[in-house]
Amino acid sequence: MEFFNSGLGKNITFVRPAYFKIAGFIGIPHMNYYYAFLFFVFFISVLGNTAVMTVIYLDHNLRTAKYVAVFNLAFVDLLGSTSLVPKVIDTFLFNHYYISYNECLTFFFFCFTCLSMQALNLVALCYDRLVAIMFPLHYQVTVTPKIMLSIILSFWLFVIAAVLSAAGLLTRLSFCNSIVINSFFCDHGQIFQIACNDYSPSYIFSDVLIAMILWIPLIIVTSSYICIGFALCKVSTVHEGVKAFKTCAAHLSLVAIYFIPILITFTRNVHPNYRIINLSLTAVFPPMLNPIIYVLQTQEIKASFRKILKNRSQSKVTGK
Repeated sequence: MEFFNSGLGKNITFVRPAYFKIAGFIGIPHMNYYYAFLFFVFFISVLGNTAVMTVIYLDHNLRTAKYVAVFNLAFVDLLGSTSLVPKVIDTFLFNHYYISYNECLTFFFFCFTCLSMQALNLVALCYDRLVAIMFPLHYQVTVTPKIMLSIILSFWLFVIAAVLSAAGLLTRLSFCNSIVINSFFCDHGQIFQIACNDYSPSYIFSDVLIAMILWIPLIIVTSSYICIGFALCKVSTVHEGVKAFKTCAAHLSLVAIYFIPILITFTRNVHPNYRIINLSLTAVFPPMLNPIIYVLQTQEIKASFRKILKNRSQSKVTGK
């Protein structure tokens, strides 16, 4: 029963600091240039994801199940980058290292919600590709915009509930020795490790979260592409198989960009500086690369971009 004492005790007083201090990099000089680089990547990410969302919204031909998921991915990337990078810039370029207790939990909530939704959004896109290639005759019935929207909404509800539970467990901790978070934001693992009472519930729940939001989605995506690979091997001609596989190229690129660095971070006990670099690049690079990959590898979005630009140029000529 000791495991639950911190959450079920009646007369327990929790020591909550007025603020935390976000430490950032330890012992590395001239890191202001790195944070300036993050801001540049963030700026490109905002432009790219805003453009993708605008194109999908304006082009009625893109109101399909696949692009419901792509729109949500761009929205999550935009929200995640906007939640993280401006605060990081304010903290380290303008020396505002201290953050209030409640603000830190809010910062943690938005960052981890978006990071988790990126993984589950890749599962939604994987479902679209799996049905399109393995069950093409059932695609129009099985993968509709309404069904995809339902899947994405269920993912949002699940992630919000999971991250709120993690935040709730953090509120059951006391911080009486240190208030220094050895990260570049309010990182869940770095917060509960500086608690002075039993943090076993948070530690175990963090392992459960990693399994549910990282390992299980990765297993689902990997298993799906193994099935897709077997299905493509049975295609009558090599040309048809390659053509079908190209429709998965953009999604596979996103999977690799997201999962490889984040799994290294969350499954190994690494130095805080390495964790900061890995997590910060994972937080800003996929959101920057996702719209670029979809523009370069997806014919529909490229065609929509050309169409919108052509219509704008024609309207300017007509106006003159």
